[in-house]
Amino acid sequence: MSLNLSMGFQERLAEVEAYLEFLSVMEAQAQRGPPRIEGSEHPISTQQQRILYSGVYLQLYNLVEATMTRCIEAVAGAARDSARWKPGDLSASLRREWVRVIARTHVQLTPEHRLESALSLCEHLVASLPISTFDIEKGGGGNWDDSEIESFSSRLGFKLVVSKPVYSAVKQPFRDDLGPLALVKQLRNRLAHGSISFAQCAEDTTVERLVDLKNRTVAYLREVVDCFTKYVESFEYLIPERRPA
Repeated sequence: MSLNLSMGFQERLAEVEAYLEFLSVMEAQAQRGPPRIEGSEHPISTQQQRILYSGVYLQLYNLVEATMTRCIEAVAGAARDSARWKPGDLSASLRREWVRVIARTHVQLTPEHRLESALSLCEHLVASLPISTFDIEKGGGGNWDDSEIESFSSRLGFKLVVSKPVYSAVKQPFRDDLGPLALVKQLRNRLAHGSISFAQCAEDTTVERLVDLKNRTVAYLREVVDCFTKYVESFEYLIPERRPA
């Protein structure tokens, strides 16, 4: 499990770092004059540079959401685990998530469909069936930042423990009174909804600042991955008496 989560994280991170390396080379060229792609007749304009810089916010948000999606899927997959566990084996928090999915408690349903969902839950419990299908609902996209990650971790029944230096770096305002992940989320959403242009998004920024933003975000996500890995590998999603020795 640890290997799968870490490998998936590294794959997405490699894309971000490759892009930042490209931007770094371009910015270094700009210090000697207008940068240009080899063989191109026209140099890269300041507006084009800003547009390229804005792509970092999209890539970082992609890394954040992909990381959380994989972590949540790892927990659901462990609960399914070849139909090894029953609802009564799950911790109170995760059993609540299972009921949410089976009974569809957070979905607008007609009275008839709500009855069908309640009967499905009842029949599963009466027959003492194992958990064979289970996907944790993580809500709508575009909302992940450090506060949301902490809240979701609590919802699953464990406290996210992050080292003091990393916690301080992710909570410290980075720009516009927002921490790194909150800033990435806001700018990604503003770009996605068209409330800001790509050129405006990256005004007054540098590759150095973007690398700093990436480093703070990545340091936090690494520890999140470690926490989820421990949660799964220590069987913390089960009640204590059902955890394998």
